[in-house]
Amino acid sequence: MPKKQSSSKLSTIASKVLSGKKPTASEAKSLAASVLSQDETKGQQKR
Repeated sequence: MPKKQSSSKLSTIASKVLSGKKPTASEAKSLAASVLSQDETKGQQKR
């Protein structure tokens, strides 16, 4: 399975969070969705 990679936009949001700035609700949802989609045990599973 190919490795998944975050977009540049999501990397910018993650950097913002790590530097102590609060993300908007939309940014937080996008970031969480990206993380979960890349997690092989909790992300999108084959059904």
